[in-house]
Amino acid sequence: MKSDLSRFNSAPESEVLKQVFFIDDDEDIRLVVEQTLTLADMCIKCFASAEECLPLVHENWPGVIVTDLHMPSMDGMMLFRQLNELDPELPIILLTGHGDISTAVTAIRAGVYDYIEKPFSQTHFVDVIHRALEKRSLTLENRSLREEIFAQGAPGPRILGNTSVIKQLRRLVQQVMDAPADILLQGETGCGKELIARFLHEHSVRQAHPFVAINCGALPEALVESELFGHTQGAFTGASKSRKGKFEYANGGTLFLDEIESMPVNLQVKLLRVLEERQVERLGTNELIPIDIRVIAATKENLKKRSEEGLFRLDLYYRLNVVTINIPALRDRKEDILLLFQHFTSLAGARYGHEVIPLSLAQRQALLNHDWPGNVRELRNIAERYVLLGESAEFDIDGWGAISSSLIETEKLTSKVEAYERALLEDALIRHQGRLKTVMDELGLARKTLYDKLKKHGLNRAEYSK
Repeated sequence: MKSDLSRFNSAPESEVLKQVFFIDDDEDIRLVVEQTLTLADMCIKCFASAEECLPLVHENWPGVIVTDLHMPSMDGMMLFRQLNELDPELPIILLTGHGDISTAVTAIRAGVYDYIEKPFSQTHFVDVIHRALEKRSLTLENRSLREEIFAQGAPGPRILGNTSVIKQLRRLVQQVMDAPADILLQGETGCGKELIARFLHEHSVRQAHPFVAINCGALPEALVESELFGHTQGAFTGASKSRKGKFEYANGGTLFLDEIESMPVNLQVKLLRVLEERQVERLGTNELIPIDIRVIAATKENLKKRSEEGLFRLDLYYRLNVVTINIPALRDRKEDILLLFQHFTSLAGARYGHEVIPLSLAQRQALLNHDWPGNVRELRNIAERYVLLGESAEFDIDGWGAISSSLIETEKLTSKVEAYERALLEDALIRHQGRLKTVMDELGLARKTLYDKLKKHGLNRAEYSK
């Protein structure tokens, strides 16, 4: 037994994942499999039923499922169908009896990774699982790389972050990038609405055409109509020559209307007509000019509520609300703060020619504890000031100089230890640019221990690689 499996134990260490969930209602088989896979240097967890295993598996779960075909309640194929909906690329291996070969072949056609016929050779059993783990490792690595390329591909705006809300945001943006519909962005001031709008434009079929941005709340009411729709010569006092409006300038591309809630009610009717007819009428003429644009509107307000209060046209709200993207506040994605800070300081350091001084653990904790009312914009401003002023920079952030006494009094020891551990891991990932072998050596951690801690704290080494 030991000699049969020695080739797996002696394989060079790699990024190959070794987590296996095994499901069988026969306790004796579970014991044999647990011993076999443990000797093969795999992390094995056994279950007597599929129902026990199912809640522990998620979309990017780093492992392989091995399940008996015939079990009471939920059988192997029922489990496969549920997991296949969750993650179609998750390798699932079926254990079958001699009379189940036709069922197993049908299962493979449906997407099951492989089947193993009972009674099985331990060497063959381990070999099949080993190949499935290699496939899973490659799948997750490619998936991570695709996300990273999509999120951080240069040049242009980037949607940075590793939290679930940002991953969901990236997926939604991917889905609607080339959609012909107009888009409404909702989010607090400073959360990155214009960045998302630019990202949508620069990754769409309209990227070679203009991106035109206008803040509806920053213009005097008397100028909004002329700025948006343009005017002819003599249309009003001071109109010495004809002028295109923003809609015409954006022809073929994207028009970004920020703070759409600030648009005067009388102009909302004209905007609605343009959105529906894709024609614009300059001030001072009845001529209709056809335009080909996508409109992305942004608001920090609840437009439905403003419509009910008579401050925003309900028909315009419904016209804009075809595709709505909600952008999370920074306080709802705090695990991304240090990554964003690193990104902003790197950009500022390159721009100003300054070396970036690493943050102390107290400063890191202070950033994580801050509420960020100004969201990402506030964080970017602080990062730039930090690069320019270094350790002499002072900010209106509790505990920036040192961990405050109130923090020491109110936080439980466990949470402080967790925060400290996460900060140490992230600091090492940043300094070593995601190279796990170097991080392991510096922190004195075994490979599995490091992986477990990264998973516990939601840290993805790809976010720190350059």
